[in-house]
Amino acid sequence: MAVPRNALRKREKVRDWALRLPGAVEEHPWGDTVAKVDRKVFVFLGVDDGSHPLGVTVKLTDETAHAHALACPGAEPAGYGLGKAGWVYVPLEPAGAPAAELLCDWAEESYRTVATKRRAAELDARAAERAGR
Repeated sequence: MAVPRNALRKREKVRDWALRLPGAVEEHPWGDTVAKVDRKVFVFLGVDDGSHPLGVTVKLTDETAHAHALACPGAEPAGYGLGKAGWVYVPLEPAGAPAAELLCDWAEESYRTVATKRRAAELDARAAERAGR
């Protein structure tokens, strides 16, 4: 199965954004690509070899963001019971799929949900520093 270029670009933008967050690392459990902070997954990026449709899975505890994500074409609560904890799978390939910028916002929200307060404060300090320039 061919990987749609636009969906692959979105996935790479989300991956790059996620890995720039304080303490974020990439790992490959179960053959998938994930971004973690302090050993906790905050974004599931799946595989990009064409064996499965491209999508990202994020934890959204904000009700508005969660509802918005679930309204995207093909989106659904994450499997394995993760959906009960606010995790949402968002496909990247269908027409009407969210833009990379929105996906990055959701990745940051997911990061803030699982990261320690110290990590979130580091992120806030970075944002304040950029705003002060």
